[in-house]
Amino acid sequence: MIDMRYDAEISYMIHVDFIALMCKVTKKGVESEYFCFFLYLCTQKIAFIMKKLCMIASFAMILAACQESLEDRCARETKEYTRKNCPAKLDKNINIDSLTFERETHTLHYYYTLTGVADREGVMEDINGVQILKDNLKNSTALKTYKENHYNFTYTYRSEKDPKKILMEVTLTDKDY
Repeated sequence: MIDMRYDAEISYMIHVDFIALMCKVTKKGVESEYFCFFLYLCTQKIAFIMKKLCMIASFAMILAACQESLEDRCARETKEYTRKNCPAKLDKNINIDSLTFERETHTLHYYYTLTGVADREGVMEDINGVQILKDNLKNSTALKTYKENHYNFTYTYRSEKDPKKILMEVTLTDKDY
């Protein structure tokens, strides 16, 4: 990356040297000193403006380079979360297996495994699992950005005894939160 501050400093030094040369050449009295002082002030102002413009341009380029779309951020964060934290035991009978992002549908997909006494058909209905998920999603501040952008959230609960068996799968949309 080009350091524009360095270019501004070189430009400033060239201006100062030019003014010093002009003052030596035109040194004929009081009027010349005022002229030299005026040139010096103008150069100072130009150098100040150039430095500010270079800093603003540098800052703008840094911001532009650092921007990533919400979709890209979501994809990156779900991969990182899964890599660092999964699988993990969330509760006595619940493990989180992974978290994925489905770009086409803007869906964050959570995969869980139910174990022990929770590993049976109808357990999520018995505890009103869908309503609990809706309430947790409504109250979640960590997902605020995704909710503001109308992302979907899918929760899949599988059996530990029979991993192919889905005990509950629900997708919550912006109408649910």
